[in-house]
Amino acid sequence: MKNAMNDISMKITIFLLFSVFILSLSYADEVPSNNISSDNVECAVYFTGVGCPHCARADPVVLQQTLRSHPNLIVIEYEVYQTRGNVNILSIYSDQYNSSPKIPQIFLPNKIILGDQPIILGIEKALADVPNSNCLLINGQQQTFDNIDLNTLPGKPNIWRDTKILIRSGDGETSDTILKQLLNSTSCDIKYVLNNNSVNYTIISPVKVSLSGKDLEFDNAVMLDGWIFQWNGEGLNGSVENVNISNDGIMVIPELTIAKVISLAAVDAVNPCALAVLTLMLIAILTYNPTNKHKVLLAGFAFSISVFIMYFFYGLVIIRFFQVVQMLTSIKLYLHYGLAIAAMILGLLNIKDFIHYKPGGLGTEMPMMLRPTVKKLISGVTSPKGAFVVGLFVTLFLLPCTIGPYVIAGGLLSALEIIHTIPWLLLYNVIFILPMIGITIIIYLGMAEIEDVSGWKDKHIRKLHLISGLIMLLLGIGMLLGVV
Repeated sequence: MKNAMNDISMKITIFLLFSVFILSLSYADEVPSNNISSDNVECAVYFTGVGCPHCARADPVVLQQTLRSHPNLIVIEYEVYQTRGNVNILSIYSDQYNSSPKIPQIFLPNKIILGDQPIILGIEKALADVPNSNCLLINGQQQTFDNIDLNTLPGKPNIWRDTKILIRSGDGETSDTILKQLLNSTSCDIKYVLNNNSVNYTIISPVKVSLSGKDLEFDNAVMLDGWIFQWNGEGLNGSVENVNISNDGIMVIPELTIAKVISLAAVDAVNPCALAVLTLMLIAILTYNPTNKHKVLLAGFAFSISVFIMYFFYGLVIIRFFQVVQMLTSIKLYLHYGLAIAAMILGLLNIKDFIHYKPGGLGTEMPMMLRPTVKKLISGVTSPKGAFVVGLFVTLFLLPCTIGPYVIAGGLLSALEIIHTIPWLLLYNVIFILPMIGITIIIYLGMAEIEDVSGWKDKHIRKLHLISGLIMLLLGIGMLLGVV
């Protein structure tokens, strides 16, 4: 009996050991590689600048072609034109390694290559001849990549490996081990690294990475403490937040919503000066054609369409202006807050006109000095064709009283590619001309006389300012608080 029990115990023990062995093999298959071995990693420190024509030729070679052909290559990139502080790093590197503080320039353990053509022609041979896996540090020393704490790297580096990138985005710190595991992981392993190491992260929409001459886009991104990690391939499940990144760090920004665009367009649509110009034009048409309301209909439509066309063009110009400004300065981080404050100011100006009305209010109505010129232009309109042509010119005089909401809308839309702004601009300007179309149809159908419309506008002008002011003020507060 005792022998039988011993035999059973032995079999159970063997079974358990075998099971543990099988489970350990399965677990080993699931766990990603935790270390970047210093035996097979190549390390380069690369200095470039967005807007530098020589860098535009070298960037694709270093940060795309070479990374793809050398999957074990780590590139620590410093952009010096738009990222404050990185210029000093280039200067210190140049002093430490007896080089010139120019770009593009790449620092390897065995060679320093300066200039686009030397980099393009010589980087492959230089990497083939690298004697070790050391990184050249800012203090003049060399160290293997696995012995460098990435959080201690100076400035705002981008760290590249294959189709993955770490972007320094703030002063926080994520475990150096986690950062290196992410760089070393396949897209399938990234989820494991994040979820099984209690990593604090937020899934975000990928931010464009600017190279000189082009932008790179990634499939996936997460925001970590002090870093953004982006990669191509399999992503993560979960809600995605939008972020804006600048030289000063990152901030989460609300999505562009249809409510914002409709609110701004509605404020523009009920602007008293736009309605006043339309009624003046219709009066001029009726003066020359007192019994022909068909011409009134066509003239009203022609005027509205010409305003739509010109305002659509102005919108593209405003959006492009904001996009250029954001590329040249660090305004991008503060743009959303600035637009919110501008909306609140416009709202208060309109509310001021409700409390104490004075014709030609700053930013809310057409200036008094422009009104005689506009009346003279409109008085000569005798046909729908003339209404269309005059509409093209009159928009310039309408801008001082209607441009405020449009500038705010353009600033919000500037976060999109220019081609993607077109549907939003179409929507905005359709709403903008709706009152013009409505007034034209009402007069054509005989539901009201032009004098009635003009008188209604004058009688309720303070209320129109109040409505516009409240919409703008509430919109600005909502944008500032991030609730709209």
